[in-house]
Amino acid sequence: MNETNLKKEVWGHFQNMQQVILATDEGTQPRVRPVTLIHFNDKFWITTSTNSAKIKQIKDNKNYEFCLLLKEGDNSGYIRGSGEANIVQDKDTKKLLADNTPFFKNFWKDADDPNYTLLEIVIKNVEYLKPGVFDVSRFTV
Repeated sequence: MNETNLKKEVWGHFQNMQQVILATDEGTQPRVRPVTLIHFNDKFWITTSTNSAKIKQIKDNKNYEFCLLLKEGDNSGYIRGSGEANIVQDKDTKKLLADNTPFFKNFWKDADDPNYTLLEIVIKNVEYLKPGVFDVSRFTV
């Protein structure tokens, strides 16, 4: 499969919101946790608490990796994405995501809530294991 078709197939797996496992780094120890990865306006985002461990870790090291598990019938696969997580300071962007995230009000009052932090998840590298296939595909974004 050529790279254009591969990228189209991979991006086709992403919905507006999905649970992924996010890995960050705390010194010499990797840390993983489930988060909601938001796909909005052709970018990827995570909303989180300002005082969360992941924010402290990202301030020290912007590198991350996530894994989205895929299932088609009895077959499993995955998409692993890696790159940099950037803390968003722009108030208009934070408000736009707050207004378009259905669960936002369950955690924060509004986009100006000091406990609300928005991360832009910039994907630089992708590893893709299509369900039912044993060969891993890789590409850079």
